[in-house]
Amino acid sequence: MTDPKGRARLARAALASVCALALLTGAGSLAGPSLVLAQEAASAVQDVTLQDVALPFGATVLRAPRITVSGTRLSKDDLVAILKPDSAEPWASRLARLDAASLTIPELRSDHAGPGASRQTVVYRDVAARDVRAGRAAELVASGAAVTVTGGPETGSGTYGRISATDLDLAALARLYAVAGDGKGPVQKVYAAVSIADVVYTDDRGTTVKLARIEGRDLGGRQIPGGWTGALAAFSGVDLDKADPAQRARITGAAADLVEAVHVGALEARGLSLSETKGKDPLLVEIGRMAYANPLAEPGREATALPGAAASMNFEDVAFAQGGLRSRVGRLSLTGFSLAPTVATLRRLAGPDAKPTDEELRRLTPVLGTLAMQDISLDLPADEVAAAKDAGKDFGKDAGKSAGKDVGRDAARETRRESAADPLAEAARRGAAPAVPKPGAKVGAPVHVTLRNAAITFGPPQDGVPTASRISLTGLTLPASTVAGLPGLGSLAAYGYQDLDLNLVADTAWDEAKRELALREVSVSGKDMGTLRLAGTLGGISPEMFDPDASVSGLAMLSATAKAVDLTIENTGLFERFISAQSKVLSLKPDELRQEYVTASVLGVPVILGNSPAAKAIGAAMGQFVTKPGRLSVSAKAKDGAGLGVADFSTAGSPAALLDKLEVNAKAN
Repeated sequence: MTDPKGRARLARAALASVCALALLTGAGSLAGPSLVLAQEAASAVQDVTLQDVALPFGATVLRAPRITVSGTRLSKDDLVAILKPDSAEPWASRLARLDAASLTIPELRSDHAGPGASRQTVVYRDVAARDVRAGRAAELVASGAAVTVTGGPETGSGTYGRISATDLDLAALARLYAVAGDGKGPVQKVYAAVSIADVVYTDDRGTTVKLARIEGRDLGGRQIPGGWTGALAAFSGVDLDKADPAQRARITGAAADLVEAVHVGALEARGLSLSETKGKDPLLVEIGRMAYANPLAEPGREATALPGAAASMNFEDVAFAQGGLRSRVGRLSLTGFSLAPTVATLRRLAGPDAKPTDEELRRLTPVLGTLAMQDISLDLPADEVAAAKDAGKDFGKDAGKSAGKDVGRDAARETRRESAADPLAEAARRGAAPAVPKPGAKVGAPVHVTLRNAAITFGPPQDGVPTASRISLTGLTLPASTVAGLPGLGSLAAYGYQDLDLNLVADTAWDEAKRELALREVSVSGKDMGTLRLAGTLGGISPEMFDPDASVSGLAMLSATAKAVDLTIENTGLFERFISAQSKVLSLKPDELRQEYVTASVLGVPVILGNSPAAKAIGAAMGQFVTKPGRLSVSAKAKDGAGLGVADFSTAGSPAALLDKLEVNAKAN
């Protein structure tokens, strides 16, 4: 597969191309009145050809059999001096003298050795740089390139189509790679724009990557300690698991330097695909469009303290297929992403005495921001559909046996008499789920699941753990048969639901100062069904609660307390369907069954909860809800401001004792 080294080779090739081809300066005044001076100036402009040019850059060697420099006032000796590999003069100052109307290289070869026995070769065709002035090329193009990787554990080959770049600053590129800096200087723009078309690469494992076109804008960076070459060399041939502390410090420091140094204004790729043809299940991943934008990283703007804080990424028309599984995402976006915590942690780990503990490694987690997706579809393979059907059948058999005991009319009369003694228990027993009918889908047909919108938002991390999060799923549509066998959901098909249309929300936030975890909203709702919404506040939530060590987090959990809870149930059709289905199973009229539930709520609930005023209020509200199913709200708040802890729940002898410690409000409709 293609890796970032390919881009580095392209940059180095561009550097060599323009270095080796554009070294003839066109400076001189034709403004003089003398015709002789004009003729002399014209004769000073010439074409120069260089043969067999080789430029070594560390483990990479650039070779050009022929370079033609046109429209330059530089002599051949001048050009040779500029391209001299062992010159004591820095590349940046030499390239600043490069001046020519054009440079052409029929073939430019880049050979890179390493890591180990691996060898990467890229051959560029028809390379041309135009209007090169003071080391800056107005345009750099190549008709295509071929790449091969041999000798190492991963081999492969590929091709590039047309490559082009505008406003290429070779001197700036040389400074970034070869001249050290403090990492705090201004961003130096290397490319105004760059594009590559028709990329194809296949490795020896049968994995093929294709890219119709990739375009970048405002690419550049800052000078860092040791230069980019030194930072990249720190990663070469080093195994982090076996590295000594000094090596590890160099690597982490270099990583932090590069993250903060590299700046990309915008990047867009179209027609991206990855396929694997070998193996049991062929794989295909396709992305219609991928875009990255980071306007604060544009050269000339003040550097932000949060790397990538204004960055955004978008993916469109994403498709995945493997075996019988098919999925598609219309659009996926990531906003508010920041590597600031990652860089800060890398800086700490770069210290000579730093130790990469689990806690520190967890702090490498970046600010994730918001991940949003639209128009998601999923087709499950036939074998998973069959498994879901079998689960539904088994559930239906068990439910039918328990419900069949009460089907007879005589049994119904008996149970009605028993309900006066224990209405809640009887109502619960009669509420056993009925048998689920056989799904209507044909055997082997895939299950189609869709999701209109999904959004996941994470707040700033505390020691690698987000302090706030919100998950929202809207329009989750799936056949009711897929939830057959799941407690609480397996009966939905029997209630007349063919397809489920659900919305889910989970919104939480942690306040370290108050040591509170707010459950701002946890809800699930369904079309023609209703909504279940829960909110509350937990106290005693210390930072140790998020410790990766289970013993530490488990011990901290014992200090958690329940301060408040609010439960809301809204009915928009599910309760009526439940009463209708249950009344048929129990051979009762819907009104008769409804009345039994009312009795169970008004009389049974208070008895179970201790007949306190709070218990009676809960029972009365439930009875009102059953009579006229609309909205039921129950809220409870601990009388003690610290909340109820584990000890309060474990030592409470009865529900009544627990209710005595709460302020309870219940109402319906």
